[in-house]
Amino acid sequence: MKIARLHYLSGRTLAAAALSLALAACGGGKTVVESDLGIKGAPDWVNKGTSAVNDKDGRLFHGVGSSPNLGDEALQRSTADDRARAEVARMLSTYLDVVTSDYSASAGTGTNANADQSVSRQIKAVTKQNLAGSKIIGRWKDAKSSTVYSIAELDFKAVKTTLEGANGMNEDLKRYIGRNGENIFDKVSGEKK
Repeated sequence: MKIARLHYLSGRTLAAAALSLALAACGGGKTVVESDLGIKGAPDWVNKGTSAVNDKDGRLFHGVGSSPNLGDEALQRSTADDRARAEVARMLSTYLDVVTSDYSASAGTGTNANADQSVSRQIKAVTKQNLAGSKIIGRWKDAKSSTVYSIAELDFKAVKTTLEGANGMNEDLKRYIGRNGENIFDKVSGEKK
């Protein structure tokens, strides 16, 4: 009996997997990920989450962090703020990885590991300066769960200015960022200009 039941379960599992693959293959289009948390009454930024945006206010990195009730409101706000800044750092890191990759490819240094490492070190050296420019621009507390949400913002103009003005950074890399920084931001944020 046990053998038959195991065979039956694995057959059901196999059928479910086959159906999932078939449905995925039929989709044929772009994968859509729902990012709306669906929290009623929450500000749009809470439901949207971390993102790179290009709107009337400029090109901005937005990081959203949250903290459950910790029994200490100041600690809870600080935790949500720190998590929001960490999300900005993650977005900035993604941007800088693309800058490094694109610059190395355009400069023909893709085969030179030492040049790639040098560029990576130079960019990472100024990342902390950029993150210091991030600021908390809003907080919201969910009355039902007592979760606090914070949003941190980092203006791309400040990032670009810091990268272009960094002492000791490769001059070609500075020029590359000056010419291509916005296009790379738009690529990372998914904007089409």
